[in-house]
Amino acid sequence: MAYEIPVTQARAELAELINRVVYGGERVVVTRHGKPLVALVSAADLERLEKDEAAEQEQVISSVSSIGSTASAPGERHRFGIAAEHRGHHGPDA
Repeated sequence: MAYEIPVTQARAELAELINRVVYGGERVVVTRHGKPLVALVSAADLERLEKDEAAEQEQVISSVSSIGSTASAPGERHRFGIAAEHRGHHGPDA
């Protein structure tokens, strides 16, 4: 769980908060009117969070790409009243 502190108090204690994050391994949430405003995390935590986010995005892209490559069953276009079919890029470079 993160340590919460109001923004007015965080201003006065910034150096101490940085030490708590860097050396104590804590996460600090700065609040305004009781609502989370920003979080202080170590550079190592930030790097891990960014790697996790990138991995999740790659997984979504991979999933969507595999779905887009499936062909419809014969007769499905007619059944749903689809008159055209996308056949990929056929520009001057194709």
